[in-house]
Amino acid sequence: MMKTILITGASSGIGYQTAQKLAEQGHKVYGAARRVEKMAPLEKFGVTPLKLDVTNQFSIDAAIKQVIAESGRIDVLINNAGYGSYGAIEDVSIAEAKQQFEVNLFGLASLTKAVLPYMQKQKSGRIINTSSMGGRLVSYLGAWYHATKYAVEAFSDALRMEVKPFGIDVVLIEPGGIKTNWGFIAADHLEKSAKDGAYAAVAKKTAEGMRKQYSGRMMSDPKVISNAMSKAVNRRRPRTRYVVGMGAKPLIFLHAILPARAFDYMMTHAS
Repeated sequence: MMKTILITGASSGIGYQTAQKLAEQGHKVYGAARRVEKMAPLEKFGVTPLKLDVTNQFSIDAAIKQVIAESGRIDVLINNAGYGSYGAIEDVSIAEAKQQFEVNLFGLASLTKAVLPYMQKQKSGRIINTSSMGGRLVSYLGAWYHATKYAVEAFSDALRMEVKPFGIDVVLIEPGGIKTNWGFIAADHLEKSAKDGAYAAVAKKTAEGMRKQYSGRMMSDPKVISNAMSKAVNRRRPRTRYVVGMGAKPLIFLHAILPARAFDYMMTHAS
């Protein structure tokens, strides 16, 4: 059954591939991102590009207004926009920490609040939030990124209970290591934040390790995430969580069974 879908972060990586896949399945897909020109190639698959900044309420309202005007409904919202900014707590400015929360959590929440009245009126809908295995465990020097993802997990669990009476599902996608530019961006932020401070040497080493990992062949193809999102969209009764991608399941399992200090040691020596 064809659904009207709005997906954020559709200009690259996971969002781009998911938008294409869902459009090829026959769904009416609106791909949203700040850089609308990067989504132009998706138009040949039937995706409608939308300019959207999830941190701007006027932008959110305009995007929702367009979808409703053209399609009359929103069946699925995929909150996929986000970024990773690594750095020691001491080194990362509170302004940068707040910005990461603005994008990864509050932008997601604002868009969710904007679509809920339409889904409630329909008595149906599905909200799919891109979290991370980093919402279930913490890697070295990534405090603020992980704080946002832990928050997305809690937000989604609470939302799922609230909207169930309206026939609305809430699903979490929890990717592991995925071969996108995310790791390179996070590594650059990490090295830049450390500068000549107390964490400079360890930050440089960790950043080099991240770049090596994301340049290698171990990371999973973004298609594993778009496949999971496709299941979350199309199944009559989706799971509440999809844990997919390199290292996600074993690392979450180890985090659950290992003593905290043992897991800390493993993560600080991972690079």
